Amino acid sequence: MDNPWLSLDYLRRSGDEVWEQLVIHTSLTLQAIVIAAAIALPLAMVVRRSPRFAGPILGITGVLYTVPSFALFALLAPFTGIGRTTVLIGLVAYALLVLVRNTVVGFQGVDPDIVDAARGLGYSRMRMLLTVELPNALPSIFAGLRIATVSTVALVTVGVVVGYGGLGQLMFRGMQSNYRAQIATSALLCLALALVLDLLLVLIARWATPWARDRRRGRRSPRGGRSATAAEAAA
Repeated sequence: MDNPWLSLDYLRRSGDEVWEQLVIHTSLTLQAIVIAAAIALPLAMVVRRSPRFAGPILGITGVLYTVPSFALFALLAPFTGIGRTTVLIGLVAYALLVLVRNTVVGFQGVDPDIVDAARGLGYSRMRMLLTVELPNALPSIFAGLRIATVSTVALVTVGVVVGYGGLGQLMFRGMQSNYRAQIATSALLCLALALVLDLLLVLIARWATPWARDRRRGRRSPRGGRSATAAEAAA
């Protein structure tokens, strides 16, 4: 029996199912990254303000990252059930280490001269964070987001262990039945999804950090981009 790796006939017959699993895969990835970023930013701010917490926070996120994905999902299942919630908790846990570390590195890389200039102008802590530290940390934050997003696309497939793996469901069934078209289609869609999301983050990063692009092109631009107003005013 003919069993090709690529088959338009498979897509015609199972197009609705493929689309449904692709939507699940995409929504899980985006939701996990948004939640992880919302948790990582405050944690990184705590580390920035109180370096003594760096060890415990990075240590806990590091331990979570070292737990094998199959084992983590299996351990969560008795408490959170079989399905989306269990997979989502696991994905957020794995994304935290990358996001927290990159955000901390971004904050640590802010030029002290900019901070001193803003402090001299009487910036409050919140204004300092929003207009000086956070904008200057964005390149590192976006680098972490790109790594975490691509990794999450791959990890979603492991959710098949609790019955909610997006395209991993198709991949697993294809392997069980040795249906090559199902395996190849789900694998290629995972790859395409990772590339598309990574490209979107690159474009968003370029829009959000125009000063970084100017520096790469060798043009003179105010240090800190949007947050440079403090340095300019101090000068």
